[in-house]
Formats: sequence, structure tokens, C-alpha cells
Amino acid sequence: MKNVLIGIDAGTSVIKSVAFDTAGRQIAATALPNRYETLPGGGAEQDLARTWTDTATTLRQLADKVPNLADRVIAIAVTGQGDGTWLIDKAGEPVAKGWLWLDARAAAVVEEIRARPEDRLRFEKTGSGLAACQQGSQFVFMKRNMPAMLSGAATAFHCKDWLYFRLTGERATDPSEGTFTFGDFRTRDYSDDVLDVLGIADLEHLLPPIVDGTSHSAGLSQAAADASGLIAGTPVVLAYVDVVCTALGAGLFDRQRKPGCSIIGSTGMHMRLAETPDEVLLNTAKTGYTMTMPAPGVFAQMQSNMAATLNIDWVLGLASGILASQGITRSNGEMIALVDQWIAASEPASLIYQPYVSEAGERGPFVDANARAGFVGISSRHGYADMVRAVFEGLAFAARDCYGAMGPLPSEIRLTGGAARSSALRKILGAAVGSDVRTSAREEAGAAGAAMIAAVCLGLYPSMDDCVGEWVSPLLGEAEPCDQQLAAIYEAMAPSYVMAHEALRPVWRSIAASKVN
Repeated sequence: MKNVLIGIDAGTSVIKSVAFDTAGRQIAATALPNRYETLPGGGAEQDLARTWTDTATTLRQLADKVPNLADRVIAIAVTGQGDGTWLIDKAGEPVAKGWLWLDARAAAVVEEIRARPEDRLRFEKTGSGLAACQQGSQFVFMKRNMPAMLSGAATAFHCKDWLYFRLTGERATDPSEGTFTFGDFRTRDYSDDVLDVLGIADLEHLLPPIVDGTSHSAGLSQAAADASGLIAGTPVVLAYVDVVCTALGAGLFDRQRKPGCSIIGSTGMHMRLAETPDEVLLNTAKTGYTMTMPAPGVFAQMQSNMAATLNIDWVLGLASGILASQGITRSNGEMIALVDQWIAASEPASLIYQPYVSEAGERGPFVDANARAGFVGISSRHGYADMVRAVFEGLAFAARDCYGAMGPLPSEIRLTGGAARSSALRKILGAAVGSDVRTSAREEAGAAGAAMIAAVCLGLYPSMDDCVGEWVSPLLGEAEPCDQQLAAIYEAMAPSYVMAHEALRPVWRSIAASKVN
């Protein structure tokens, strides 16, 4: 009996394969750590062949956990990290390593294009600001600096597109990634105007066809079946980009309540639902993303701060590094366990921390590749506990900053990502935004969202609304009410947070210039 859906989620940190039953209950999951390398000059690259090998391995490992898996699989759906550029040639072989969303080499290109008046047209079409992580800006950089690499390429993929190609042999991308990068979100197709503004119309041949996973699937190839241990011909669905799938699995798709949805992972994604193109609010700063959702006429409007839990890793790493120098070893989990204690011992909003710790700078709600993290307001009375609390508050203010760029602040936030397990973060985030916070019992929201798209594609549900009603709504926890007293403190501090990053932009630029010279 065929009664299992597999969702593959190839993220920045981990590649996962997750088995679900047809009602959305998770059966089993397997995972391998993802591997990529950072390069001088801001590069971040990942080996395509190894990414496929690791993905196939997780599928074989899943069969060890789920009896008779191959015979029971209804469909496989694949999602993965967004942005970046993964080039292959006519034979389907990689031309180079994949450029990731973490890659900052195109930062100067972004500044140049964003300064042109015609970039407003590109923004109006895509509904998305230009950033160094995107394939469009990376194309421009490659065209200027690596023309031979581009000339050897036949197709440009993103991570999930590459895995779909290895699973099926079909070259394609999905409506969300295709349109926020190169298209018109209203038509869910590519736009010649966008390619012209970017100056890459001559590279249009690299763009694969856009297919909608809610209605399109392809069969698992024999080669992929041999590698994964599954059966050739099994339907494979190209799901939407990982942030859309995660938002879907976490509860953004709620037409009645229209909550905000935040993913606090390596990066921070903050989203609101728009049921028509007219509900998409485009800001004057030309930032954020507009991504099509896997339902007719529905969109997710997003703002993304570049670094989220990377900031937590950094501040906790300071303490563990000092301990290690004294011969004391503490795991990251042990350090996380101390966070609530440190936050309880510190005063709210006594410092401002700007969470721009990524080498790629910031992309939402402002774009500045030179942005860097820092504390404002330190005095001799402040200690390590105050710094830890400020880092958590900085992430919360970044979320508020992002929501504020998309319209009114939401009254409820559906929170997911690794940091959602932190009660301290939930309380601080809710107070900073002035929202109730609700989390889901769903452990693997991204893989679940991908599997939901396959469930609709294969006709297990007549619509995505029906699928959400069974896969998502029952797993939502009770809302944690906003702490009004803490919210009043943060409301008073919020303008200072914004003024700080506005004031420091010339300083960041000066620091970056001094390093170049």
C-alpha cells in the first residue's frame, strides 16, 4: 500500500529526508550535515556532486527506518536553500561549485544596480530587493569576471533545482524562486524587463522552465533509483523554495487570522500573507522579497535579516572559547542551557546590539553589504549576561524592523526554526514586535511544506487550504501572550535601534574602504 510522502529539505546546515503519512504525521527522518567552503573575497561555495550524494544517502538511510519504504512511497518532494547559482553544462555535469546565498562577491554589483533609476522597474516587477546573494547579481559578477565559466554553462539552477534534476533528469525551477529573481510575481513567469535592467538578457538561455509543483511532477530516473534505493518512476515534485515551504508548514497560510511568520535559523525570515497582488506593499527602499505561494493568487511578502542564530553562536562562542583556553570544555547545548539564567540576571534594553554579524552584511529591511554587528551603549557596569541579552534583543528588534517595512505589525507571529525552542527568545520577540507568539509541534516544517505540495499535486487534497487544515492547524500550540510591561520598554527603545543602524552606515562604509586600501 502506498501511504508515505517524502520531503527532502537541503538546507544550509543540514540535508534532511523526512517521511510523512498522508495525514501529515511524521514517521521518520534522516539527516547529514551540509558542507560548504568560504573563500577569500566573500565567496561561499558548495560541491554539487557531494550535495547529491549526501541527499541520496539520506534517502537510503530513511529506508532503514521505514519498513518497505520503496513500495510505500506515493511521491518525493524536494526543497532547499534559496538564492545562489549552481551551473551545469549540456551533459548535466557541474561547470563549477555552486555559489550559495552566503556569497558576498557581488556586493559592489548590487550597489551599482540599486543606484540606477531603472532598478525601480525591476523591483516593481519582482517585488524583491536586489542583494548579493541572488542569482541575478551573481550573474552580473560572473559575466564581468568569469565569462569562460558562464560560456561553458547550459543551465543555471538553485540547490533544490539541481537535486530535482538529479532525481528526474528534468531541468526546471519553481515559481517562487524563478519570479523573485528574474520575473513578475503577478504573472508567475520570467520578465524581459528584469533581465534588461540587470544587463543579462544574453544569459536568458541559462534560465530553466518554471514548473508548479502543485500540478507538475516527473518520474524518478533509474539512475536516481539506484542511488537512493527507491523505485524508478516514483513521482517527484519540485517544491517551492525552502522559506516558502517552511512558512507553509509553520502556519503562514491562514487566510482568516493572517499572522506573521518568522523563521529564526541561520538567517531570519519574517513574512506576511497577501491574497492578491494589490495586497503586496512595496516600500520606497526597494527591499524585501515577494514570493508566490503554492496556491492560486497568493503571495508571501518577506523581509529577511541576513544573520539570526549566527549571532547567538558568536556570543556563546566567546564564552566557550575563554573556557576552552582554561582547559574547560562546554558544548553548544550546555551554553544554550545557561541563556535563560543570563537573561534573567540582566536588565531589559540596557544595550543596543545590531545583529549584522554576517560577512555578507545586511539585506533587510535595508541592503548594506558593509553592515557589521556591534554594541551601542556599553558602560563599565555591563557584563557578559547583559551582552547575551542584548544579542537576543537585537534579533527581536531586527524582526520588528522587518515587519515594520511591510506594513502594520502583526498581532500574532507563528515562529519556527531552531531558536523557536528558546522560551527567552519567544518572550523577547513577542514583546519587541508587540505580538502573541505561537509555535508548532511540527519539527520539520520545511520538509513538511514540500510534502504538502506533493500531496496537492497527487490529488490527496483538493486544495492547499484543505491540506493546511489537516497538516498544519492541529499542530499549532497555544498562543503565548505578549508581555505588555516588557513591550512598553521595547517600544521606547525601538526608535534608538533604527537610528543606530542609520547613523553607523557611513562608518561601516569607511571601515570597508580602509580594508580595501
